[in-house]
Amino acid sequence: MRTAGVVDHVRGLGVHDHVCWCFDTRAEFRARAAEFLADGLRAGQRVLYIAGGEPGALAAELRQVRGWDDALTSGAAGVASVEGTYTARAVVDPAQQVVTYAQLTEQALAEGFRGLRLAADATSLVRTADQVEAFARYEHLVDSYMASAPLSALCAYDRTELGQARIEQIACMHPIANSGAAAFRVHAGGRPGCAATVSGNVDAASVKLWTHALRWARPRPDSDDRLVLDAAGLEFISHRGLLELAEYARQRGGSVVLHDGPSSAARLTEVLGLSGVRVDPVRRRPRDGLRRAPDSERTR
Repeated sequence: MRTAGVVDHVRGLGVHDHVCWCFDTRAEFRARAAEFLADGLRAGQRVLYIAGGEPGALAAELRQVRGWDDALTSGAAGVASVEGTYTARAVVDPAQQVVTYAQLTEQALAEGFRGLRLAADATSLVRTADQVEAFARYEHLVDSYMASAPLSALCAYDRTELGQARIEQIACMHPIANSGAAAFRVHAGGRPGCAATVSGNVDAASVKLWTHALRWARPRPDSDDRLVLDAAGLEFISHRGLLELAEYARQRGGSVVLHDGPSSAARLTEVLGLSGVRVDPVRRRPRDGLRRAPDSERTR
């Protein structure tokens, strides 16, 4: 289990952690990027800062990070311009984008670093509906890679440019987000045997996004035709959310198991007579918020 939940800073996160940070000013993004990348340098990771602008100007933006100039010189830190990396209004290839970061991670390991950590302002990559579709799928695929590889990322999006609805579409595909980014989250890194992890609240207002998130994540039933989801962090799911989940599983030839799901979901399945949905007994019900693996399960 990796860190998951709602945060108000990005300090102290591990080498597998994946954060969505929605910001209102460029200064706020720079401050969070500085926190996140400074931790990476202290942990012996290679760090990469990606944002809009000319590389020289980007390098100067994080000079408040201790040892930043030396890290740039040694190759422990790098910067990249979004404009120089992506074609304007480009739609990313989700699988290929994961391959790219996997190769960069392996390169960092081969050169003696403990992994790769990046902070990126990806606002310009999700301005159109087609871009959102591809990037939401990418965020889930790369999150699955991060669950076992030493790649960590701070994915930042400008709320003033994108608006709340688009922010929610991207934020819901991350295990960690700042307050107000999304009502629920669908991500990797759950218990063994679980196809995905779900956390937060799937209420009436967010059920349409829930349907999209399931399609972007594409969790699959196991060999027993059960779609098992780690729901320890799921606080609430509405009857419509359960119906959408049951229909998703049915179309893929399986039933649904909410492992460690909320008691309210168990009662709803009985009331609705959803024979294709089962809620496992709740062993521990955490509050929606920061969930962190024991030290023995984390790489630092």
